[in-house]
Amino acid sequence: MDSRAQYNPRTVEEVFRDFKGRRAGLIKALTTDVEDFYNQCDPDKENLCLYGFPSEQWEVNLPAEEVPPELPEPVLGINFARDGMQEKDWLSLVAVHSDSWLLAIAYYFGARFGFDKSDRKRLFNMINELPSIFEVVTGTAKKQVKEKSSVSNHSGSKSKSSSKVQRAPEPQVKQTKALEPKDEEEELDEEDEDEHGETLCGACGEHYGTDEFWICCDICEKWFHGKCVKITPARAEHIKQYKCPSCSNNKRARP
Repeated sequence: MDSRAQYNPRTVEEVFRDFKGRRAGLIKALTTDVEDFYNQCDPDKENLCLYGFPSEQWEVNLPAEEVPPELPEPVLGINFARDGMQEKDWLSLVAVHSDSWLLAIAYYFGARFGFDKSDRKRLFNMINELPSIFEVVTGTAKKQVKEKSSVSNHSGSKSKSSSKVQRAPEPQVKQTKALEPKDEEEELDEEDEDEHGETLCGACGEHYGTDEFWICCDICEKWFHGKCVKITPARAEHIKQYKCPSCSNNKRARP
């Protein structure tokens, strides 16, 4: 039952699609599925690797047996460091190695199928438009966005995350702020649109979409697509303090 059956993308678009699918699977392991991922990385087991698949799924497994392997392999032995580090630091370390592996896979396909200089550059630019897994897991991408949009509007402790939703009619609806009122002043609309457009989901790393429901974690202040964290607008109405999967599992973090 080895899920590592391979296919060979041959165009820049196909390789990028492969990259995005694997990336989504790895981000899922390190964010929304972090508890399951943590438990599977038992340091008492053999060398384990984290695999991402084009189907947006992930798997913790032993490395491939054949030498050399059909594709570049992820870093070996991620489970051994699990109990020797704080959880957030360990997840960041796995994220860095996962980013390196994704680039290795993409450029392996590029080399194998003869991408020329312009194809390689186009592939790199497409990849570079997405935040790295490390940026998604650590929240670095969101911090960069915050620095860019210097809108300092702090009104009350409960509104700590309201810089993205300042104009919502009721403070308690901050989680359901995805749809902005359209009858406000044009300048404010444009500012909010730019700011929202640069917001990244803490689970999948994709950009904000005006037609999507988003929710903000009250602990780490990261934003998430409702579908990524399995929260609906109706359910959000009854949540007084929302904690994302990572913050909910941080009780395991070791001092």
